[in-house]
Amino acid sequence: MDTMIARAAAPTRDLLSRFESLGDENRLRLLTLLDRNEFTVSELVSVLQLPQSTVSRHLKVLADDGWVRRRHEGKTRFYRMEGALEPGARELWQVTSGTLTDARWVADDAERAESVLAERRDRAAAFFSESSAEWDALRDDLFGSDARFAVLFGLLDPEWVVGDLGAGTGTLANMIAPFVKRVVAVDRSPEMLAAAAVRLGERDNVEVREGELESLPVDDGELDLAVLMLVLHFTVEPGRVIAEAARALAPSGRLLVLDMRAHEREEYRETMGHLWLGFTEDQMRGWTRLAGLEGYRHLPLAPEPEASGPALFAATARKRR
Repeated sequence: MDTMIARAAAPTRDLLSRFESLGDENRLRLLTLLDRNEFTVSELVSVLQLPQSTVSRHLKVLADDGWVRRRHEGKTRFYRMEGALEPGARELWQVTSGTLTDARWVADDAERAESVLAERRDRAAAFFSESSAEWDALRDDLFGSDARFAVLFGLLDPEWVVGDLGAGTGTLANMIAPFVKRVVAVDRSPEMLAAAAVRLGERDNVEVREGELESLPVDDGELDLAVLMLVLHFTVEPGRVIAEAARALAPSGRLLVLDMRAHEREEYRETMGHLWLGFTEDQMRGWTRLAGLEGYRHLPLAPEPEASGPALFAATARKRR
């Protein structure tokens, strides 16, 4: 009987502990930020304008009480609200956060957080702005130039509309165009799109559009296939990008992602503007599931002998009918 009572009391103690951890304004500020995006300690220091020791102390309390999770990527540690909160804790946070909308600090923190995220995006954009002329050679050096897979494009449905999301200089769009009805090539970099326009000049079934992957200039259900080829690691919020690609897919449409497996080449952040050091299968599977996609498949790819970069993977998922 005593054992049963102790087991029944445990969830109550856990919930009380979680409740107590919400009794500090700075921890509420942290959770409000981490419920929306993930941040490093230094970024949180910048947003909250608090000493690093204070931020780290509050993060430890929140992590110990199960509110936030840590993600290590190379030497960098990211924090975000725990996505698998039990129902009681989730309801507690929903009620609490609903009372904070008029708090004096909410708007200021949100504005500074957006500036931090914009700096991340700008680092990647700066790389593309400066490297558009050399991008194809650089990518071939990192990942190889094996074009034998091009014959597989013949398996694509000739009536499909394909989205090349993060199209860069248009290499993939140019290869796919002869096999499908239409290609929509999207990129945020004017320099990359200028190079793509030259390459795709004679393709009358390719439309080049400037826009963000987090907010695609593509209609709901416009695409039969969405391709994210070696671009996801440049995005601030990969999960949001995948969800946006899913929105653009027609029922039964497919998503194809080719990107780097998780690695520890920290120097890529500075030399090439990478925001993520590759991805794990669990990360990709989780993001596609949250985007409402099903039938996830994950295939690690053997590196090409001449490639100097990290190993790659291919992942596919399908939108429900």
